[in-house]
Formats: sequence, structure tokens, C-alpha cells
Amino acid sequence: MIRIAAVGDVHMGEDARGRLRPALEHVGQHADVLLLAGDLTRHGTMDEAAVVADEFAGLPVPVVGVLGNHDHHSDAADKITELLTAHGIRMLEGDGVTLDVGGRRLGVAGVKGFGGGFAGKCASAFGEREMKEFVGHTTEVAGQLHATLDALDADVRVALTHYAPIPETLRGEPPEIYPFLGSYLLGEAIDDAEADFAVHGHAHFGTEQGVTPGGIRVRNVAQPIIRAAYAVYCLEPDRVSASA
Repeated sequence: MIRIAAVGDVHMGEDARGRLRPALEHVGQHADVLLLAGDLTRHGTMDEAAVVADEFAGLPVPVVGVLGNHDHHSDAADKITELLTAHGIRMLEGDGVTLDVGGRRLGVAGVKGFGGGFAGKCASAFGEREMKEFVGHTTEVAGQLHATLDALDADVRVALTHYAPIPETLRGEPPEIYPFLGSYLLGEAIDDAEADFAVHGHAHFGTEQGVTPGGIRVRNVAQPIIRAAYAVYCLEPDRVSASA
């Protein structure tokens, strides 16, 4: 059994320093790895990123994360990634990592993802250059997610994104903003690569549980949804159970 702790959308600022650390100090008692599903900061500033680094560094389990849209807001995503990496947090964007967990290999493929919508009500790469660029970016990152998942040599493979790969975990959000919360292309990548599990954030008013069209379990771990420092998911082949 592999125990995965996960949380997203912690939106840390100076006033949040130390807010999660007491619970995080004990994460090793409950999980083998901690996944961060983006929106780690409020406005993507380096001062906020320093709080994130202090909060999540030096934990008793490996920490693997992706950035979210908030983390890109101040155009400092590369510097934020460098800072978090220097503090031992493995940041992913179109790449993956394999971890040894009790003699089993856990593979995590990570991308921020992007919007575009879902089958039947989605944007298409047609018309203005800006629209084609919007959809093209999602297509590119979905392709990266698929390729990385496919290349992972692991017993259990997990897709880690910020944007949602399915509409089910968005239920509770206004339908009008679904195209800005995720894309079916991410879900297709997860299904085509036959991943075992997927986690995302971004949807603060959504729903925790859902499945891809191919039956892959998906969990929305945005902190306003899980209402905890992290949620823990226990993974075995063809089985996923969860506890907060």
C-alpha cells in the first residue's frame, strides 16, 4: 500500500506562516509522500514563495508539487520553482519523478494544466490567434502529461495537475467558468496513459471525488474542499481508498 497525502490551493502569504506546519510535522505518520497541487501562493511573489518554502521544507516525507495560476501571476514562476527546489521540494512541469516507497515504485507526472472546457462545451483551436494559442497551450501540456505518464517506470503512476481533468470534481462551481477550471484533454491524457490515480486543485467550490471517462479515480484536493492540512489516499493496484 502506498499512502499519498495531497493538498492544493493553500494560497500562502506572510500572515499564513506556520499555519500548516504543526500538522505537516506529523505527515510521516500518515503518508509516504506529500503532493502539492498548485496555487501555493496568493499572488506569485517571492516573499510568498519563501513562506511556502519554510512551510513545506524538511518534512519527514518527499514533497512533490506543481505550480498553479496564482503562482504565475507575478511572472516569477521560474524563480519560485528554483526557490522551492533549493528547499528540497521537487517541482514538476512536464516531467516526472519516481520514488521508492517501501520497496514499491511510485511515479508522479506533473503539469500545471490549463483551461479549455469539457466535451460538448469546449473551446476549439479556430479563429483568432489568441483563441488558437489558448487551446494550443492546453493541447501542449496535455501531451506532456501523457508522455511523462507513459514513460514512468513505476508500480503506481499518479497524475498531478492544478487544473481539473474532469467536470465531475467541478460540481458546485458556476458552469459558466468550467472552461477556465480545466480541460477534457488532461483527462484524455490520464486515460490514454492508463494512470492509476489523479489529483488536482483549483476548484474551491467543487467536489472532492470523480472519475475519468476511462474509470481513473480523480480527487480535487483544493484546501477549501478537503478542509484539512492534507488528505490521505491509500493506493494499491485497482484500488483507492481515502481518509482525511
